[in-house]
Amino acid sequence: MPIAHEPTLTFEPGGASGSTVITADGTWQVHALAQRKTIKAISAKFNQIAADAQWDLTAVDSMDHIGAQMFWEAWGYKRPATLKLAPGQEEFFKRLETTGRLELPRQRAQRMGWITTLGGGMLHFAEHLHGFVRLIGQVVQDLWRFIAAPQRGPWKEISANIFHAGFQALGITALVGFLIGVVLSYLSAQQLRNFGGDIYLVNLLGMSVIRELGPLLAAILVAGRSGSSITAQLGVMRVTEELDAMLVMGISHGFRLVMPKVVALAISMPLLVIWTDTMALIGGMVSAKLELNLSARYFIQKLPDAVPLANYMIGLGKGTVFGMLIALVSCHFGLRIQPNTESLGRGTTTSVVTAITVVILADAVFAIVFNGVGF
Repeated sequence: MPIAHEPTLTFEPGGASGSTVITADGTWQVHALAQRKTIKAISAKFNQIAADAQWDLTAVDSMDHIGAQMFWEAWGYKRPATLKLAPGQEEFFKRLETTGRLELPRQRAQRMGWITTLGGGMLHFAEHLHGFVRLIGQVVQDLWRFIAAPQRGPWKEISANIFHAGFQALGITALVGFLIGVVLSYLSAQQLRNFGGDIYLVNLLGMSVIRELGPLLAAILVAGRSGSSITAQLGVMRVTEELDAMLVMGISHGFRLVMPKVVALAISMPLLVIWTDTMALIGGMVSAKLELNLSARYFIQKLPDAVPLANYMIGLGKGTVFGMLIALVSCHFGLRIQPNTESLGRGTTTSVVTAITVVILADAVFAIVFNGVGF
């Protein structure tokens, strides 16, 4: 391999009509031009070139398309009036003349980029919404098939999902519910004491926990814990081609995978809501005893009068709806995962965020629809 000499430009006066003669020598190839110092020195000299300069490239050791392109740009994309070339260099500049100057996209296309991004986002959302509605329809059909022939239903899958999504979540929901009850009771007691309304702590704590915080806390915890597990399970089955194998064997994804999870969460979520409410109220009673010296007996006797039965029903209804939404969203994103690990991680994260967002939106709808019930 020949030794690469540093590319240089030499300016000599004395050309025709007093113009400058520019002589290039050295190696004008990509490996010689890749050095930062070299390219900065060459660019600085190109900026000093006069329009009527004469060029002599016969002393150049070797040249490639990168070196020829640098000369071509310095000449303003056209040959200078006086140019001397070495044998073999003519081919480079003929190609550049034939190709012409590359035009960059106009600024107008860049200004329209936000419209393209917005349109793409709306289409992406519409695609997800269409797939989600189709999944709901498939679940309804599978439920009807299950009701028509319960002896052939996926009872083991339902039982396993109740165990994983319900029983194994008792610990974390109890801990979070108890701590939330303690914090809410402690902060409320401080404010009520200033106005002499200590006895209303039961009303405030019971209504907020049973109607709102209990179902919402349980749903958010289940969405983060069980929802991610469901999405990851279906995603791994996609990566390992188990889903394709099930279709080959004639086993329906909806009947064996999606519907059992929806049914299991619809059953276990109301029970988790009751459990979370209980632990939050116990935490509130402990805090009320320490802060306001309210006995647990008084708390328990006052609670049924402070919180009408309708609030319990609304809380249980929220639990059922939240559980079904979490299962549907998790299965929707799990079935859309591509057979690669990157899509698995991204899909699981998106599933959890979307499930929590959907739960909060559903809670807002409940608040609007039942705004006059239970007070």
